[in-house]
Amino acid sequence: MDLVTPGFGLIAWTTFTFLLLVALLGKFAWKPILTMVKEREASIDMALKAAHAAKAEMAALHSSNEQLLKETREERERILKEAREMREKTISDAKSAASSEAAKVLETAREQIHNEKMAAMTEVKNQVAQLAVEMSERILRAELQNAAAQKAMVDRALQDVNLN
Repeated sequence: MDLVTPGFGLIAWTTFTFLLLVALLGKFAWKPILTMVKEREASIDMALKAAHAAKAEMAALHSSNEQLLKETREERERILKEAREMREKTISDAKSAASSEAAKVLETAREQIHNEKMAAMTEVKNQVAQLAVEMSERILRAELQNAAAQKAMVDRALQDVNLN
């Protein structure tokens, strides 16, 4: 069992070497490694915080953009509604103005036609009366040429007056 049991010197030198290695690694390797690990952890933590802040900011911006889009849509719909209402009002105003103007023109035309008709009727009556007077005058002149015809005409006129 000598082969398996280490000697005291070997244990002492192995322990000394191990402690020396631990001291050297602690002084020259572990402190910089631990410092770098802590710095890396801090930078990762800061990056995570920045990512969370950016995510929250993006969510706020997205919410703000959605609100702006909603307001813009509502404003567009309101403007379109006002434009439609104005168009309908303008059309109805134009229609009513056109119909009232057409009614006025039609009434004026009717009055003018009536006046011209009455003037034409008066003119025809005057011409008929003038023609009747002229015809009566000619007939009377022709019949009153002799005395017997005059006496017969006066007798007929007297009989007509008595009959009425």
